[in-house]
Amino acid sequence: MRIFVGIDLEEEIRTKIARFLDGVRGFAPDARWVASESLHVTLKFIGEQKPEEVAAVAGRLETVQGNRTDIRLSGHGFFPTAKAPRVFWIGINAGLALAELASSIDSTLGELQIPREERSFSPHLTLARGRGGSGAPKWSKGDGPNSTFAELQKRLAAMSELDFGTMTAREFFLYRSQLSPRGSKYTKLQGFPLS
Repeated sequence: MRIFVGIDLEEEIRTKIARFLDGVRGFAPDARWVASESLHVTLKFIGEQKPEEVAAVAGRLETVQGNRTDIRLSGHGFFPTAKAPRVFWIGINAGLALAELASSIDSTLGELQIPREERSFSPHLTLARGRGGSGAPKWSKGDGPNSTFAELQKRLAAMSELDFGTMTAREFFLYRSQLSPRGSKYTKLQGFPLS
């Protein structure tokens, strides 16, 4: 089972982003757009695990202590860079609490021999990926100038700063990710409250 840990979006924020996506999808028709119901903030990607390993992950996540935190979704960018765009994302501003939660999850799951993150936590909300490319933010073989997001970049440059509002993260979730030709489907397996 392919799993990860993340935070769900409040419905009001999700609705604002869905309206935005409806308005801009046509400016990058070759991109793979994320369905609005699948939007989430990833705290830790885990990957393939056996059912008994998933149960162990859930058990360890129950021990993670974290604080509720306000998350503002605003701004945008491209990974790895705007000149070689492979992923289109919305920025997340959350202060230290969200980074501390991600770090706590990472170190707790490290006790189960789940590889630790190599790069620092960089919260973002992925909206679209170029066809055939990885969703990873760092440079990959084959990255370079491309036209996938060229028209979208032009349109975004003419818009005011994107701002979808602020929400309070009150819990995080263990998700299952099922891949299909129509995109990934995410299912919440278990929630973990924040104090």
